[in-house]
Amino acid sequence: MHGYIQVEPELLPLVDSPEIQRLRYVRQLGFSFLVYPGAHHTRFEHSLGAMHLASLMSRQIGLAREEHLLVTSAALLHDIGHGPFSHAIEGIASEALGRSHTDVRDLITRSSLGDELERIDIDPTEVCLMIEGNHPLASIIHGDLDVDRMDYLLRDAHYTGVPYGTVDSGRLIRATRLYGGGIVLDESGVQAAESLLIARTLMRPAVYYHHVSRIAEKIFSTAVYEQSRADPTVIMERMVRMDDAACMQTLLHSEYSDVRHLAEDLYYRRLFKRSLYLGKEEVSSSLRQSEDSNVREREFAVRIAEQAGVMPREVLVDIPAFPRDMYMQVQVQDRDNLLPLEDVSPLVTTLNETRRTQWRIGVYAPEHAVDEVRKAARELLHIRPLTRQDRLL
Repeated sequence: MHGYIQVEPELLPLVDSPEIQRLRYVRQLGFSFLVYPGAHHTRFEHSLGAMHLASLMSRQIGLAREEHLLVTSAALLHDIGHGPFSHAIEGIASEALGRSHTDVRDLITRSSLGDELERIDIDPTEVCLMIEGNHPLASIIHGDLDVDRMDYLLRDAHYTGVPYGTVDSGRLIRATRLYGGGIVLDESGVQAAESLLIARTLMRPAVYYHHVSRIAEKIFSTAVYEQSRADPTVIMERMVRMDDAACMQTLLHSEYSDVRHLAEDLYYRRLFKRSLYLGKEEVSSSLRQSEDSNVREREFAVRIAEQAGVMPREVLVDIPAFPRDMYMQVQVQDRDNLLPLEDVSPLVTTLNETRRTQWRIGVYAPEHAVDEVRKAARELLHIRPLTRQDRLL
C-alpha cells in the first residue's frame, strides 16, 4: 500500500511480540470477505501501515526523537485490543467486560510490551493515553483526519475492490502542522481532507455497513453471546484474546446446539435474508438510538419470533447506532487565523446529511421464515404500511 516500510530498530521487539503477531490472524474487515472475497487483509498489516504513516507525520511536524518513538509505537499498538473478526465481537465484548478495543492498559502494562517500551525510554502510560485519545499528540492516530483512517480507507478499498476509498495521504501529511502543542491543517490540505471525508461516507454503505456483512456479524455475535451466557465475564475474557480461527472453532464445537447451528450457517455461508431493511424516514424516532443496544435488539428478536411462530434463533434484529454528525476537531490554518474545517468546507454539512440517509435498521431471518418475520416485525416495530419502494427490496 505504501511501498517499502521501515521499522525503527527500537520497535522491532514490539513487532515480534505475541500481541502484535496475533493480529496476523485477525481480519481487518471481519466478515466482509463473504461479500468481497479479496478482503482477507489483517489488523497486522494495517498496524504496520498506520505506524508508517505516523512516522511520516511525526517527521513532517518536526517531533523530537522521544516523541517520534512514542507516536510510532502507539500507532503500531493501537489495535492490539481487537478481538476475533475485529468489530464483529466488540459489542458483545463491551457488554460483558465494560471496555472497548482502545482500552489496552492491561495488555500493555501486564505483558512484555510494557518492559520493551520502558527499555527504549517510552512511558507505557503515555502510549495508552495516545491510543485512548487523551494525549496532546493523540490526534495523529486518534482524530478526525488520523493516520489510522488514512491507512484503513486505502487498504479496505484496495482489498475489496471498491473504488471509493481514495485518500491523498501524502498531501494530508504534508499539510499537517504543529501549532500550540496540537495538530492543525494548513489550508493547502483542505481538498485532501475533503477527499478523506467523502471516502469515509461512501465506504459506509458499500463496505462497512453492507447488509450481508451486517447479517454475518449478527449471526456471529448472537452465537458468541449464547456461548458466553454461562459465565459472560470469564468466557468473554478468554474469547476476546482468540484469533479468528480459534474463535470460529470454539463456536463450531460448542456444547450448545444453537451455537453450533449458527456457527455452521456462518461457516458455510447459509446466511439469513432481509425481512425488513428500512431507513430513518420509515421508522419511529424511538428506534433511532444514539448507541448500539444489544439487549434491546435481543428483546425485539424474541418478541418478533414469538409472534411469527418461529424459533428465537431464527430472528436477528440489527439497530446500528444512528450516525453522529462529523464535527471535525480539526483547525485549518490560513495566513492569519485558525478556523474549524466546517467553516472552510461546506461539504461537511452535506456529508453529515448523507450519512443520516444511509442509516438502516435490519430484521433478518432464514429464507423460509422471511414473510412471517416481516409481518410480525412491522407490527411490533410500528412500521408504516408497505409502499411500492419497500416491495422492491
